[in-house]
Amino acid sequence: MRLFVVNTDLVVLGAGPAGLSAAWRAARRGLNVVVLDRAEVVGGMAASFDIAGVRVDYGSHRLNPDMPGYVLADLRFLLGADLQTRYRDGKLLLGDKWITYPFKPRELARALPAVPMARAAFEAIGTAWRKPKQEEAADSYADLMRAGFGPTLYDQVYAPYARKLWGVDGDHIDAEQARRKAGAPTTLSALARAVRNALSNESLAYFYPRRGFGQLCETMADAAVQAGARLRLGSAAERIEIGHSDVSVKLGRSEFHSAAAERAGWSSDPYSDGSWLRSRHVFSTLPLPLLARMTSPGAPYEAVDASGDLKFRAIVLVYVVHRGGRWTKHDVHYIPGGRTPVSRISEPMNHRINPEDPDDRDVVCFEMPCDIGDEIWNASDDELIEVVRDCTRETRLPDLNVDWVQVKRVRNVYPIYHRGYKDQLAVLEEWVEELPHVTTFGRQGLFTPDNTHHAMLMGYEAADALGSGEFNRDRWNAARERFSRHIVES
Repeated sequence: MRLFVVNTDLVVLGAGPAGLSAAWRAARRGLNVVVLDRAEVVGGMAASFDIAGVRVDYGSHRLNPDMPGYVLADLRFLLGADLQTRYRDGKLLLGDKWITYPFKPRELARALPAVPMARAAFEAIGTAWRKPKQEEAADSYADLMRAGFGPTLYDQVYAPYARKLWGVDGDHIDAEQARRKAGAPTTLSALARAVRNALSNESLAYFYPRRGFGQLCETMADAAVQAGARLRLGSAAERIEIGHSDVSVKLGRSEFHSAAAERAGWSSDPYSDGSWLRSRHVFSTLPLPLLARMTSPGAPYEAVDASGDLKFRAIVLVYVVHRGGRWTKHDVHYIPGGRTPVSRISEPMNHRINPEDPDDRDVVCFEMPCDIGDEIWNASDDELIEVVRDCTRETRLPDLNVDWVQVKRVRNVYPIYHRGYKDQLAVLEEWVEELPHVTTFGRQGLFTPDNTHHAMLMGYEAADALGSGEFNRDRWNAARERFSRHIVES
C-alpha cells in the first residue's frame, strides 16, 4: 500500500536557480508547491559555503547584467544593496605572458610574437568579412572558431581550451558549442568587443552578491517559502510515475538531517522514506539521462540508449587557504593551455566588497576539469596540492602560503556537445515532450551550458506556462526556441 503524504499542484525537483525561480514564481501565483533536493543546502552548483571564515563558490560565478529588466528587478528586490556592481579584472595566460581578459587590442598584440601576430592580423582581414553562410556551414567547434578567429588564434587559445575544458579536440566537438559559448564569433566582432572594453567599463560590469554567489539562491529560497512553497532538503526523488490526470513522485532514502536548513528557517525534515507525493505537475531540473531512468512508464529503448551518449565533464575544485592577506588583486586567472590541468583560478573575495571578509588570509579556488575516475578525479589532497604548486611555478604566479586545503569533486558540470549529440538529444527531447504532467529545464534538464540568469528565465517561463491550470505547451515551446539563442558568458 502506498503512503501518499501530500497532494499538491507542483513538485519541483532541484533547488538550484532554475528550480527555485520556478517555485517562487508559481507560489506567488497561489499554487501549492513542494521543492525537493537531495543536498543539504540550496543552490546546486550556484551554492556558496564557508572555508576558513570565507564564503566561497563552486568555482567562479558572476551575474551578467545583460538580462531582461524584470529579472534584474527581482534580483534587486531579493538582494537589495547586497547586489553589488563589480568590474571584471581577469588575466589570461597567452603563451608565457599574462594579459588582461577580456582582451585589450594593444596588449594582445604585444603578447604574441611578431610572426604569429602578423599571421593573426593577416587572417583577421580574411575572416572579418566572412559570409554568414560560411560560418553556418561549419560542422565542428574547430571549423567555426578557425573561420571566426583564424588558425593562429585558434591554435594559441581556443584549441587548448577545448581540450582542457571538454576533454576532446575541437574537431570532435559540434559547432553549436562554439555558437553557444561565443555567439558564432569573428575576429572583427571580438576586436570590436575589445575596443569597447578599452573605452568603457560598462562592458566589463557584472553583478555579484556581497555574501557569495550562493546568497542569490538562499534569498530566493526564503522568498519562495514566504510565498507558501515547501522546501525539503535531503529529500531525493527515486521514481516518477505518470498517471492519466496527475503524476506521483516517490521519495528515496534521506541521507542526512540538515541543521543548516533549520537555521535558515527552511523545513529539512524529509517525508517518510518511500512515501509518495501526488501532484498535478512536476518540474524537473535533473540531468536528462537520470530522468529517463527513473520515470514510469519507462522511456523507450531509443531514449534510454540516447541518454547514455550524452556526456558531462566533471570538475575537481581545490580550495587553498592562503596566509597573509589577498593572494592577488585579480578576480580570475584563465589558463587555456599549458601543461597544467588547471583551467581557471578564482579569488571569491576579489569578486565583492564585504567588510566581514578577513584581512589576514585568502581562499583561492583552482578548477580542474576532468572525467570521473581519471587521474585528477582520483588524486589525493596531497597530490592535488602538488598540481597547484606546479601550476603557480609554471605560470609564474605568486607563491602560495598554504595553511590548509579543501577539495570538492562535482559531477555533471560541463555538457559536452560531441559531434552527433543533436541526434541523441532529439530522441530524448521527443520523449520528454510527450510526457504528460512533466517539464524539464535548467542547465542539466536541457543539457545546456547556460548562465544563471538564463536558468532563472527558464524557471519563470515554466511557471508562466503552467499558470493556474493546464500546462500551455505552445507557450513553453516558444520559450524553448528562445532558449536556443542564449549566448553563454564565461
